[in-house]
Amino acid sequence: MAGLASPLRVCRGILKELRAMQGPSYKQSLAYSYVMDQFRKNKVTGERYCRAQQEALHASHTYLCLLASTRNHQALHNLYHGKGERSPEEVASLVGLRLPTQPGGKGWEK
Repeated sequence: MAGLASPLRVCRGILKELRAMQGPSYKQSLAYSYVMDQFRKNKVTGERYCRAQQEALHASHTYLCLLASTRNHQALHNLYHGKGERSPEEVASLVGLRLPTQPGGKGWEK
């Protein structure tokens, strides 16, 4: 767990993801109040090493990863899915290719 970010950074990241999902009214949501309550409950105390704090930090970091991955997955899903049948030209342009054209004007190409 040495590579985990600070609790403040993780909290801000989770709130950023909530704001991206729910818009400007995210502060009135139950998720916001629960996250803030959990971070306030597990604030750093005078103890040097606290297993519960480390577990809470790890759980919050995992939750942040889940929220960010879900948002990225949804963006990719919206980009590449749900458009029905695509033409060969459109599919080729998706991956950065162009279809060859027939030189000489045979009449069947566009």
